[in-house]
Amino acid sequence: MYFAENLKFLRMRRRKSQIDLAAELEITRTTLSGYERDVQPPFRVLVRISEYFNVSLDALIKYKLDVLSEFQLSQIEKGFDVDVTGSKLRLLTITVDKKGRENIEMVPVKAHAGYTGSYGDLEFIASLPKFRLPFLPENKTYRCFQVKGDSMLPVTENSWVTCSYVDNWKNIKDGKPYVVVTKSEGIVFKLIYSKLYKSELQLVSTNRNYAPYKVHISQVIEIWQFETLNSFEINA
Repeated sequence: MYFAENLKFLRMRRRKSQIDLAAELEITRTTLSGYERDVQPPFRVLVRISEYFNVSLDALIKYKLDVLSEFQLSQIEKGFDVDVTGSKLRLLTITVDKKGRENIEMVPVKAHAGYTGSYGDLEFIASLPKFRLPFLPENKTYRCFQVKGDSMLPVTENSWVTCSYVDNWKNIKDGKPYVVVTKSEGIVFKLIYSKLYKSELQLVSTNRNYAPYKVHISQVIEIWQFETLNSFEINA
């Protein structure tokens, strides 16, 4: 449970002193200090704190809020249930063409850094190049990412992988290729082995010169399942 550290994080995020916040919650500063040191508040106070910060009780207690992005925090404060375990639908920004059909946005390597910080910004997503592939099923949302590096040979550097959005991480298939958008590593194309029971994903390269590594799900922003490859090179 993360209530104590979340309370302190939310207070500091609002730039409130313990004295100021305690007064607004109608409790003493000593009582508030105790809550920030793992003293369990009564339910009525939990509800009051939840309403004050506009954060659900579930998020206030279960999620480690200080590892979420500002966009995720803003969505929680707007009442959306942004689930960091991947077990619920996640919010996704998309664009459509004049006929209302979803576009496939292209994310070149030069836009990788911008994407990790602006994935929820409609203006940024709308600025990306777009195309359509008529042979892809229309019941999925797609995005096309340019591959950086040679860790996933025979997929070569600067190839493009078109992927479908994974809205429920419990549907990840072990050993299959995915694009993973993370806070810590940026955008990577890897084989995934799900360890959601440990709140982790193991990311594996096909090029054995690159060691597998684990990423905590709190660092994961989006996951996209590989669908098609577009490359300008043929490996013999």
